[in-house]
Amino acid sequence: MSFLISAPASGSGKTTITLGLLRALQSTGVAVRAAKSGPDYIDPRFHEAACGAPCLNLDAWAMTPDRIKSLASGHVPLIVEGAMGLFDGAPPDSKGSSADLARILGLPVILVIDAGKMAGSVGAIAHGFRTYDPSITVAGVILNNVGSPRHETMLRRALTDIPVFGALPRQSGLSQPSRHLGLVQAQERDDLEAFLDHAAGLVAKHCDLAALRALLAPLPSHKRQPMAPPAQRIAIAHDAAFSFSYPHMLEDWRRNGAEIAMFSPLANEAAPDADLVFLPGGYPELHAGRLASNEAFLDSLRHSKAHIYGECGGYMVLGDTLTDAAGVTHRMAGLLSLETSFAERKLHLGYRDLHAATEPFSGSWKGHEFHYATTRKAEGQALFTATDAEGHSLAPMGLVNGKVMGSFAHLIDRA
Repeated sequence: MSFLISAPASGSGKTTITLGLLRALQSTGVAVRAAKSGPDYIDPRFHEAACGAPCLNLDAWAMTPDRIKSLASGHVPLIVEGAMGLFDGAPPDSKGSSADLARILGLPVILVIDAGKMAGSVGAIAHGFRTYDPSITVAGVILNNVGSPRHETMLRRALTDIPVFGALPRQSGLSQPSRHLGLVQAQERDDLEAFLDHAAGLVAKHCDLAALRALLAPLPSHKRQPMAPPAQRIAIAHDAAFSFSYPHMLEDWRRNGAEIAMFSPLANEAAPDADLVFLPGGYPELHAGRLASNEAFLDSLRHSKAHIYGECGGYMVLGDTLTDAAGVTHRMAGLLSLETSFAERKLHLGYRDLHAATEPFSGSWKGHEFHYATTRKAEGQALFTATDAEGHSLAPMGLVNGKVMGSFAHLIDRA
């Protein structure tokens, strides 16, 4: 058995507690893997740093149960961090919630409750989550943001019918910097190791690690059927501006024989010779001036004979211009008739059902859109037809210009 860490709502502290637990277990010699529920790109890199093993994305909206079981299976126990609240998912029926994932994998749930502004009411919250859905096992709670020993005593008195695995005191030193897509990326934090060690120390001191370890066991083995790669030789941009690529997808491509080479546009590296150049999402808007001056990188795209595919941030870099948050417009690769801007911000968020008629990503896909960029101009053939999670038709997404293509959608899995 492994377990899933969730909460009644976002902002309860489950990411910090998950990181502290992963690092505390690793520090005591307990081998453990991590996974994140949903399409998150940022938290998994923190998980990897905390436990020293690759982190999975498990998405109960975009992936079939068989796909989820095959990715999650392994010889090492798995700790999954949920997204949002336990029962929060996509409309209309909350498909893709952390509860869905727990149900598919048969995982018990550890509920993190921010108890900073309550006392006896914590019992009602725990009871409600424990009884709301009989198919979900809430194995216990971890209390967060506890104000004092007296406060902890009051909380525990209200929780006599459910195990309390820990009670963490209020800690201002555990706040994490964030930006418009979530936390600041793990590789950008000079204090990452100190932060993880501090979180681990608090978890080790204030949680019952022995009781949590007793829940850990490998998940049953399940045969994996890896996704076919879109090309034989694939060059992938990878640095602080282009870091949002799914490990399960890259691993599938490798398992099916693809040759993958990484390169850094921020270091002005030319795209390697390949059949496909993939520019993932990330934060190119934070580095737009530097990218605009990196002619070796941009010229390698302009003169490439390969297919070129960009997702979200990568899509913007393939356009004519990108305007940053300060209103400065930067020249990009000029391979798509596209102008985007962060000077006018608007949230675009949600799961997407996508269909493309263009190689090498032809067919139907499950994807996700999450960005604040505004499109000032997009002219040409669309890459995808699209519907949202409720089946409502959306405007066609992305652009295709010969062998160059992209969109704001992140592909998660084949439909």
